[in-house]
Amino acid sequence: MVHKVTLKIGDTDLILETGRMAKQANGAVFAQYGGSAVLATVCTSDKEEDFGYFPLSVEYNEKYYAAGKIPGGFLKREGRPHTKEIIVSRLIDRPMRPLFPKKFNHEVQIIPTTVSADQVNPPDILGIIASACAVYISDIPFNGPVAAVRIALLGDELIVNPTFEQIDQSSLDIVVAGTENGITMVEGGSKEVSEEIMINAIEKGHEYIKKLCQLQKELRTLAGKEKLTYTEETEELPELEKITEFAYSKVKEACFVKGKMTRMNALKAVYNETKEKFDEIIPEDKEGLLRILFEDLESQIVRESIFKNKIRSDGRTPEEIRPITCEVDVLNRTHGSALFTRGETQALAVATLGTVYDEKILDDIDGDTRKTFMLHYNFPPFSVGETGRLGAKRREIGHGHLAERALEGVLPSKDKFPYTIRIVSEVLESNGSSSMATVCGGTLCLLNTGVPIRKSVAGIAMGLVKEGDDFVILSDILGEEDHLGDMDFKVAGTEDGITAFQMDIKIDSVDRKILEKALAQAKQGRLHILNIMKQTIQEPRDNVSEFAPKIIVIHINPEKIGMVIGPGGKMIRSISEKFDSTINIENDGMVTIYCKNRDGAEKTQREIEGLVEEPVVGKIYNGKIKRITDFGAFIEFLPGKEGLCHISKISSKHVRNVRDVFTEEQEVLVKLMEIDKLGRANLSHVDALEKKDSDENSTQKHDNDRQKRR
Repeated sequence: MVHKVTLKIGDTDLILETGRMAKQANGAVFAQYGGSAVLATVCTSDKEEDFGYFPLSVEYNEKYYAAGKIPGGFLKREGRPHTKEIIVSRLIDRPMRPLFPKKFNHEVQIIPTTVSADQVNPPDILGIIASACAVYISDIPFNGPVAAVRIALLGDELIVNPTFEQIDQSSLDIVVAGTENGITMVEGGSKEVSEEIMINAIEKGHEYIKKLCQLQKELRTLAGKEKLTYTEETEELPELEKITEFAYSKVKEACFVKGKMTRMNALKAVYNETKEKFDEIIPEDKEGLLRILFEDLESQIVRESIFKNKIRSDGRTPEEIRPITCEVDVLNRTHGSALFTRGETQALAVATLGTVYDEKILDDIDGDTRKTFMLHYNFPPFSVGETGRLGAKRREIGHGHLAERALEGVLPSKDKFPYTIRIVSEVLESNGSSSMATVCGGTLCLLNTGVPIRKSVAGIAMGLVKEGDDFVILSDILGEEDHLGDMDFKVAGTEDGITAFQMDIKIDSVDRKILEKALAQAKQGRLHILNIMKQTIQEPRDNVSEFAPKIIVIHINPEKIGMVIGPGGKMIRSISEKFDSTINIENDGMVTIYCKNRDGAEKTQREIEGLVEEPVVGKIYNGKIKRITDFGAFIEFLPGKEGLCHISKISSKHVRNVRDVFTEEQEVLVKLMEIDKLGRANLSHVDALEKKDSDENSTQKHDNDRQKRR
């Protein structure tokens, strides 16, 4: 039987349907909003296996047919996930993962598929809602419901689930996810909005999240399945009290050893000592329980120290930020580089400037677009002292996307800086928020490259430790504080506002009081970091690197584009070959010139400007003699424009033969004297004019002297 529930959001109905499609899945929901639709399915395996983590995978995918398109490339079918699909998969995963019971050790796979895209309403939010609902109504144990909305800010109005057009015009674009009790995830970007606006947007989102959760409950009442059972028994380590008594003080001492690797080694030594002492008591198959005990002890000790003593494992207070160093011009041959180090987190940011031909073409169901700014984040295994495979995994793509959003709002327009910009962040060390170190390093790198960004951007990661109604906000968290804490909260922005925002909650929810405190403390930390960065570099470098391509942008009358291109592209090709340059002309008359050196770019510019320039009577031009006749010389004074310099205008002296003074291909200065009724240009040799002026001045002076003598 088919069941449907509906909720109006704005002027459009959100429809959730089950029972018509994909009926063999554990749960399936077909979600529609306007002309966009997503089919989300969830399945679980019969086999129970302890993976050491909850085995959830989310595979959001967009079908090209959804937008009436055929995929590009040779195969003409969908292939590897695009960056957008990976980012949306993460958006779905993060608010849902904590709601699965930890003891349900069955693999779970969620596949949301965009099957219809009207290119008006973004389908990603539908993917989150449909996925959460599919799990909630299925037989898979899940502590839902959970839902999400997008919030945009148009003027002073907060818009729920805006269209693509509204998103483009907005100064805020965030995705808010949560349960009926509170917010569990926020991610997005903004154009320097205030902390208060951000909190209001989150609260606005939660109003609709509660309605969406109620909608899912309605559908579960109509079509929900009975939940599967699973083993909830908790195994206990033999001689738990005795082992705890032996290890506690040793773990406590190790937890506050300075330095990440030293601290890890100290904890490992205590673990090995404990394991060796109680080797006869702890069977090999129970060793995992000992590891869990150590994790619990470390969490208990560190959290207790933060609450009672306001001291963290590295000795800092909750508000204190680790020492920061900034360097620029780290690499000689690149177009720009910077090294940002904060405590034991270090990012090397390197910029490369390219041309319009380096822009990234996005071929997806949202329409073909181009990107002139890219930020790629690399997290090699050596950054945490481990071995492993290289390559961009989902985490790297997500972190790079967050840092990219943080910086793109302060970049200059294409008219002001017509380069394609790529930043690569190589994380060389990591112990807490390498994505925010990437934001800081990216800003330093852009300034060092000579990109005229509007303002500097810095980022900071915040944490939370909450017990009952009491809580402590932590600034610039360590990796272990992220793992042991209750919140991972990243904020990037300028002195005037937030540009990127990401929040993941590991407890039920957070309220406005916590958000206000966290954002205020994050701003304080952000301003501190910006002040340190400005001591290294505050303004963009005057000129781009000598190794970067030289780009000049000029504007011509669109009606004269054909003149520059020439028949069959002959003219534009000849100019490009002549000066070893590349020329790109837009329909609006914007001409972009790319060249390896400035001299070639400037000569190309003069050539094009000459082609479209209107001759001005009285102006002096540098011309080239093209033909010589008995009565004068035809001189090209502008590209494609010739005029006659009559034999009488060649010199102040009598000229019997034009070739006595001029030769073909000779460059001469000429003045445009007139353009006659037939459009013919009459020129005069500047040497002749100067001689004539000199003679006239001499005659005038002689007459004046005679007048005085009289």
